[in-house]
Amino acid sequence: MEKQKKKLSLTTSIFISLVLGVIVGVLMQNVSDIAVNYIKPFGTIYLNLIKMVVVPVVLLSIMQGIVSLQDIKKVGAIGVRTIVYYFLTTALAITIGLIFANVLNVGAGYVLPAGELTYEASAAPNFMDTLVNIFPSNFFEPLSSATMLQVIVIAVFFGFGVILAGEKGQPASRAIDSLAEVSFKVMGMIIKLSPIGVFALICPVIAQNGPAVLLPLLKVILVAYVAYILHMVVVYSSAVKGFAGLSPIKFFKIMSGPILFAFSSASSVGVLPFNMEATEKLGARKEISSFVLPLGATINMDGTAIYQGVCAIFIAQIFGIDLNITQQLTIILTATLASIGTAGVPGSGMIMLAMVLQSVGLPVEGIALVAGIDRILDMGRTVVNITGDASCAVCVDAMDRRREAKRLAKQAKNAEAAK
Repeated sequence: MEKQKKKLSLTTSIFISLVLGVIVGVLMQNVSDIAVNYIKPFGTIYLNLIKMVVVPVVLLSIMQGIVSLQDIKKVGAIGVRTIVYYFLTTALAITIGLIFANVLNVGAGYVLPAGELTYEASAAPNFMDTLVNIFPSNFFEPLSSATMLQVIVIAVFFGFGVILAGEKGQPASRAIDSLAEVSFKVMGMIIKLSPIGVFALICPVIAQNGPAVLLPLLKVILVAYVAYILHMVVVYSSAVKGFAGLSPIKFFKIMSGPILFAFSSASSVGVLPFNMEATEKLGARKEISSFVLPLGATINMDGTAIYQGVCAIFIAQIFGIDLNITQQLTIILTATLASIGTAGVPGSGMIMLAMVLQSVGLPVEGIALVAGIDRILDMGRTVVNITGDASCAVCVDAMDRRREAKRLAKQAKNAEAAK
């Protein structure tokens, strides 16, 4: 009897595609137009398919998770823990970014290019506008535009509605389960195309951004990536070990697939289907991960926070501006709060960076210096963002299990005392 050929795992296939994409991209640097015009469209098609399924997956999985919890108070408790976790890790992330940028003098030795720098910053919404924009005025518009915070709000309210409807809400509950299962199957079909998508996404990036573009700003890239890696290894490893008793090696091994896809696609929302599958393998219950991960893809921006810290110090140093402790604390506060209003799409960090620079009086024109390497930085910061989402899901799930165990133990003790 012949031995069956061992099938390559999806993670291995993605890694091979990533390496091939880099090699082909390097070889195509002189013909980058071909890579952009004829290879990139396949990557765009793949991302479009991912984006197509993300909204129904987020909407239905959050509703399914809330309905399965059957307790509005429990949903609130999980939501509070999730937001606190995201805020704390984001504050730690930008602190790490600032420390590394200061210690390694990220802007030292850089000569400003000749000519006047120009960069037109996008207008940043104020806090009240951001708050108002979280709540949709139309059910369908957020779904068609993929405005993820509004999609989450819709899912939460309708999930609560199903719970409050009691027995009359049961047909809706069954419909949600059925539609969610269909969405997950569609997601599974699209995920099988990942190796092709990853190759088509990474190849044009390498072809366009060769050594000539990267070398002058190599120090910024290196400092940012060192901070990215340190934050993941120290903060997330400590969190999953401390809160969930999970081996960091196991955590990163299972997360390797989502990490590879995040690196090549630079889209937190696009990685969401991968992340949901990985966190369930890590032991997080579906009802927890289906609530925590979509929320994280929208408001958790640890990698973006590191990027902002590094870039803020870089821009300050090349303009000869010294930032005092108060100003650097302002950067930490601004970046942490600004993460709420940033969607998980490629390039979203630029608006946040403009907000951070303006908060401490740094010239926004300095963004023009890092704009050329933003895609390279974006790839790394997306990896940090989605890894943080997964660590939160695992930790929140572990905390909820302990809370539930204590509640059951207390009930048993009271029942024993009542006998």
